[in-house]
Amino acid sequence: MKGIIDTHTHMDSPKFDNDRAEAIQRAREAGVELLFNVGFNRETIPTTLELAESYPFVYAIVGWHPTDTADLREGDLAWIESLMSNPKVAALGEIGLDYYWDTSPKEVQQQAFRDQIAIAKRCRKPIVIHNRDAHEDVVRILREEKAEEVGGIMHCFSGSWETAKQCLDMNFYISFGGPVTFKNARVPKEVLAQVPMDRLLLETDSPYLAPHPHRGKRNETSFVTLVAETAAEIKGKSVEEIVSITSANARKCFQIS
Repeated sequence: MKGIIDTHTHMDSPKFDNDRAEAIQRAREAGVELLFNVGFNRETIPTTLELAESYPFVYAIVGWHPTDTADLREGDLAWIESLMSNPKVAALGEIGLDYYWDTSPKEVQQQAFRDQIAIAKRCRKPIVIHNRDAHEDVVRILREEKAEEVGGIMHCFSGSWETAKQCLDMNFYISFGGPVTFKNARVPKEVLAQVPMDRLLLETDSPYLAPHPHRGKRNETSFVTLVAETAAEIKGKSVEEIVSITSANARKCFQIS
């Protein structure tokens, strides 16, 4: 399965401290051509940048995660904006809203979301959206802030087809990870079936959300092949066709030739 792209992973996680190089090598052996590692707070942005500088096939996505927005200090968003000129930084994210974890007030999350969309627009970078239990507010803020000017990715999409359509209309790609492989994942499978091929992306979100049959265990980028196999089955395409199309989509989204 050559040429596959994992558009969202966290290989800098401490969960890989004992075998990071080996896990990255397993990804390469599985056919992963590029991986996009996400740094989302004060601790993980530097480790993500370090990883991207260490491997030519690793790119960074940096931003401030909604659950960490209560910890934002003066200068943090200026720091993120300054990183957008780094040639190994492909996008701004993951940003958005998370109403599941009660770690940051909604109004703080929403303001940070708006501020980071503005940065992305100034820097002409796509944005990567984290949305948990906040579909209506995420879509509303994307629309109000005219996020379609830069577009981006709805990461590990878990919403309805109606929400997906609204995001597609705003120039976003829809990305699926491990949960779409779960046997009880009726809605994600139905949504994936309807997403146009030219707007479909694959990811792992490792070390979280490992696909079947590894559910409940540590995820890693090499498992993106299992997501590709499920997508091929749902779409009635060959795995090779899914890999070719989703990888072309990722390169177009991130503006990487």
